[in-house]
Amino acid sequence: MSTQAVEIQVLGRNLRVNCPAGQEDALREAAKDFDQRLQDLSERTNISNAEQLLIFTGLNICNELHSERKEQYGNDANLSNRINDLAESLDKALQNQPKR
Repeated sequence: MSTQAVEIQVLGRNLRVNCPAGQEDALREAAKDFDQRLQDLSERTNISNAEQLLIFTGLNICNELHSERKEQYGNDANLSNRINDLAESLDKALQNQPKR
């Protein structure tokens, strides 16, 4: 898979990052989101240390990801249970059909 160098800005620093070809816009959007989160956290907490901002923002993102995965797992399990219930109902309905 080929990669493309993309320039992004985080905490006022320009960085060149390689990403898969065709994913440049997604990387730029992710970098904007990340930079905005860093700025928001800095404003809310008055933290100016870049290392602390990066660590806390990274932890916040990981926590969000963990919560989303947990919710998705619950949704997947719920959907699977509903499909099984529907399959059982369908089987029962088909068993109660008169034979031709």
